[in-house]
Amino acid sequence: MKITKIQTYRMCVPLKVPFRTALRTVENMESVVVEVMTDTGHTGFGEAPATAVITGDTLPSITWAVEGVIGPALLGREITQLEEIMHLIQNAMVHNSSAKAALDMAVYDLFAQNLNIPLWKLLGGYRNELETDMTISENPVKQMTEDSLRAVEEGYRILKLKVGKSGIGDAEKVLQIRRELPKDVRLRIDANQGWTPKTAVRIIRELEELGLEMEFVEQPVSAGDREGLKYVTDHVTTQILADEAVFSVRDAAELIRMRAADLLNIKLMKTGGIYPAQTLCSLADAYGVKCMIGCMLEGAVAATAAAHFAGGRSNIGYVDLDGPILGKTNPVDGGAVFGGHLIRLTDAPGLGIRRIQRT
Repeated sequence: MKITKIQTYRMCVPLKVPFRTALRTVENMESVVVEVMTDTGHTGFGEAPATAVITGDTLPSITWAVEGVIGPALLGREITQLEEIMHLIQNAMVHNSSAKAALDMAVYDLFAQNLNIPLWKLLGGYRNELETDMTISENPVKQMTEDSLRAVEEGYRILKLKVGKSGIGDAEKVLQIRRELPKDVRLRIDANQGWTPKTAVRIIRELEELGLEMEFVEQPVSAGDREGLKYVTDHVTTQILADEAVFSVRDAAELIRMRAADLLNIKLMKTGGIYPAQTLCSLADAYGVKCMIGCMLEGAVAATAAAHFAGGRSNIGYVDLDGPILGKTNPVDGGAVFGGHLIRLTDAPGLGIRRIQRT
């Protein structure tokens, strides 16, 4: 099975409601789809959304990196030469982690297809069903409460509340929402770098003192402020999850060395794909640090790849893959089954994607 052609095109899926965080507001899921074709007629699928505010990648830059730099280096390569291909992807250029991730997942798709097994089994075969949370966008508290109650009615048992814009007022916002929810609903809080270290400690301590239990607080401070992240982790009881602070294996190693966070959020768009994500997850596992698999508001192709990665690894203790559920439509035929709060992985070879309806 030899790589003969690589093509890209854009996919745009309108969201049911705007997606708002402390960093951005998005109304459509826009991404670049990558198809890697072979001389045997097999096609591998990948996807990369544009998240310039986090990764620095845009739709034009992703397309250019895939078509103009990384992709040409892969042409003619045997898909069984996985290690060589992955090194070519990672070393063809610096940065551009989203473009690398899209090619990486397409190659893994083909590698598993060549072996006629689903990717989640190739990556470890730990489980074929995952429970995701539902993200509640940053909005006025009345709307966030309504959105939270609607998600609970739809069967979600874990909610991730986006905050970070109201400073110390975020504590009251979280409390008001919590009061309206059933007691068995679990909460995750994501500040998206919106707080200073001292504000973060004040907010989290206030919530703790009032008896509000949170699974974790995600990236409370600026991504580059590792000392600030450590300050928060050291001064609260609630687990702290590093997200934007951890892109690479080196980032993870430094955060673990510093004990700057309790948990690490792995996103394929940050790591540059499944290949480096495997190393990052193994490093965290070696030090007893649990990980979450997250997404960058990704469509069903990228989310399927992330779900297969999580399905293979026992150290992925938390799942945040609600991107495809937030869209009005799903143009992807096949792949993981996103059925509300449960994500099911099939036994179809590779990612199990049959075709994509171009939008």
